[in-house]
Amino acid sequence: MKKITAIIGIIISTVYLLNFTLGVAELPDNLPFIGHLDEFAAATLLIASLRYFDIDLTDFMKSKKKSSKTPESKD
Repeated sequence: MKKITAIIGIIISTVYLLNFTLGVAELPDNLPFIGHLDEFAAATLLIASLRYFDIDLTDFMKSKKKSSKTPESKD
């Protein structure tokens, strides 16, 4: 059941983000601070649904730890 819910979340959020004139509970984008909340909610739903399938779109924001080990020389 969770898998079906995640798939539905991916479909709904993708369609909403690709079609800005969907017209369902759409807030006007020119309102300060709350104008983009509907897109934020759709993007959050998309990221959460994809994370259920182990697709992490936020992985690029994590810091990369550099290894202090130097490669061994072959003599």
